[in-house]
Amino acid sequence: MRTDALTSFNSLRDLVARLSALGCRRVYFKLLAENDNSKQQIYLGGSFEVLTLLPFGEVRSDSSAKRPNFKAPVQLFWIDVNGAAERAEGAQLILYPKYPEVRLSGFLAGCRIAPSSDLRHVKSSERAHNNGPDGRVLFFGVDGSSRIFAYLATRSSHVAREVEEGVERGFASPKGVLWELHQRGTSRQRLLERLAEIGNAGWHDGMRLDARGAPIPYAAQNGGGYTLEALFGITPNGRSEPDFEGWELKAYSQDKITLMTPEPDGGYYALSGVEAFVRKYGVSLERDRMYFRGLHRFGVQCPATRMTLGLDGFDVARGKMVGVEGGIELRDEFGELGAKWSFSRLIEHWGRKHAAAAYVRYQSRDVPSRGYKFLSPVLLGEGADFTRYLVQIARRSVFYDPGCKIEAASGRPRTKARSQFRIAVAQLASLYEHFERVDY
Repeated sequence: MRTDALTSFNSLRDLVARLSALGCRRVYFKLLAENDNSKQQIYLGGSFEVLTLLPFGEVRSDSSAKRPNFKAPVQLFWIDVNGAAERAEGAQLILYPKYPEVRLSGFLAGCRIAPSSDLRHVKSSERAHNNGPDGRVLFFGVDGSSRIFAYLATRSSHVAREVEEGVERGFASPKGVLWELHQRGTSRQRLLERLAEIGNAGWHDGMRLDARGAPIPYAAQNGGGYTLEALFGITPNGRSEPDFEGWELKAYSQDKITLMTPEPDGGYYALSGVEAFVRKYGVSLERDRMYFRGLHRFGVQCPATRMTLGLDGFDVARGKMVGVEGGIELRDEFGELGAKWSFSRLIEHWGRKHAAAAYVRYQSRDVPSRGYKFLSPVLLGEGADFTRYLVQIARRSVFYDPGCKIEAASGRPRTKARSQFRIAVAQLASLYEHFERVDY
């Protein structure tokens, strides 16, 4: 059985061309160290930032393990120079919140073309005892359908030498312990170029794209975001994926921004549904309507609902997760759990959507038709580790601001679920490792 690729790419350009032919939009690489191997796994960083770079599947908690963790499968395929691509069926990310750190595991099992001998564990007696890069370079090409194509450039190979020289020339940008390879300019440059085109064009009629990608008029109050997405050619689909080449687009007109809108997966809300939740904890208003709304900040009872937002399994003093079964909780005045957002579900949602975010302010008009003008500067945030999000909840910067309601409550009720976590624009920088205002 073949266990290693027998040949290598002649140049980095050849490798990138192969990855591009496979549909890869972004290419990352890691300079491997001796402890990056099949036994000790591939170290991907001392935070959860890598989750915003590499696509992954459903996150599951494992509290029974010796070191409690979260696991998420990845669609990892090894490639060779002959055009073959074969999946490593057991590949997964393992997230250890105690440290925190993320590692790639199961990346060789069952894959005939995986470079097994070059990623094997080396006995301590054979090691050079060097914790720095050892000459191997592991590439990850990410396509638009959640697949990762991997290739290992071995020590002293043409590709490995080009990478060593190229890092010094600045041909790649650091992304935690990974590097992103610049191809035909950067996604950041292309984002700013498109925003400049949109901004210079002035007013745009409200619109969104239908399922076929055709623009249709849209005059609702939330049309700013849909219009910006339409101008980028983005079809609304409800998927938790970035909008434009790894960037999440956020259009805003007020001083508070909605970060995400995940529905609870625990507590009374999850067990009984939004209608029962609003009837139990909401208030009745005019025209036979019931609402559940109000600002909920960590540790402070909301006057409108008499409920309090809390964090289970998170050490506020140290800013670390300490329980993989924990999450964000909403409890009533008697301590009953009204709603819970599990860490595993939130990690999944946050990681897929917030690798990098562009916050674009807009103005709106009603005549002669509903329209929007998108303004400079844009706010760019990169490096959104999930732990930062929890820290800002504990500091009361991020808050829960729901808009759940029931209409025709005494007849044939119609319900609307709206669970949103928000933050003031002035505090956005606290969520990112890098944050800046950029004129375009």
